Amino acid sequence: MTSHIWASAGRHLWPSGETSAVQSHARGHLVYAASGVLAVHTELGMSIVPANRIAWTPAEFTHYHRAHGDTDMRIVFLPPSLARLVPDHPAVFQASPLAREVLLALTASRNYDDTATAYSRPARTRLLRVLVDELHEATERTLQLPEPRDDRLQALSRTLHENPADNTSLAELGKTIGASPRTLSRLFHDELGMTFYEWRTQLRIYHALVLLSEGHDTTRTAYACGWSNPSSFIAAFTAILGTTPGRYRAGHIERMSQLSAVSKPPG
Repeated sequence: MTSHIWASAGRHLWPSGETSAVQSHARGHLVYAASGVLAVHTELGMSIVPANRIAWTPAEFTHYHRAHGDTDMRIVFLPPSLARLVPDHPAVFQASPLAREVLLALTASRNYDDTATAYSRPARTRLLRVLVDELHEATERTLQLPEPRDDRLQALSRTLHENPADNTSLAELGKTIGASPRTLSRLFHDELGMTFYEWRTQLRIYHALVLLSEGHDTTRTAYACGWSNPSSFIAAFTAILGTTPGRYRAGHIERMSQLSAVSKPPG
């Protein structure tokens, strides 16, 4: 992993599968995946952060990050005067084009490569205010995959993470882990706040984001993640992400091209 961190922001270039240490910070921070897919794990579960989302983690909130696909993670810390304007809980927001460009500007190589052209403190403060204003106007669009605590749900979760295309019914899955479908349905509702089918759809969307970011096309991704046909995959993906898989993949390719055109940071 290559990292460039300074007082107010930074950039991590992570290979797929890289995981940070469990940590907390004195200031709340925003993270954005300029490429790849980032997962933010907190005690509330895992929030999935593709390139059209920005994740917020408040100060002193224990968390860790995991990269899925080669990931260019940008991080921006907010001073308390601005942090009070965003939620006091972990949240994920739709990333507007302006918010994305401000995040990229605040974490660009100029900030640590050439001090003569780095943003001044007043300029950074103005950009941070613009960023927070954009988040204030944005809709919280969390794609969250709650992490189960019950041993039976954990076993089921491992099975479907290993093979998201598995279409085994809840009743059949229950037989392999020694629980009735009624018990499992109750556990999903009580622990995770959603039905099994809602949770499995979220899990499949999460795996689909990783595959699309790795360059797989819509049809291959649909079948690999358990949809019976590309049309049903496109409908589910669009309902949750607000864009089609094809547009998401095309946007990822465009972002990668734009990032590669910018001078790489030293190291």
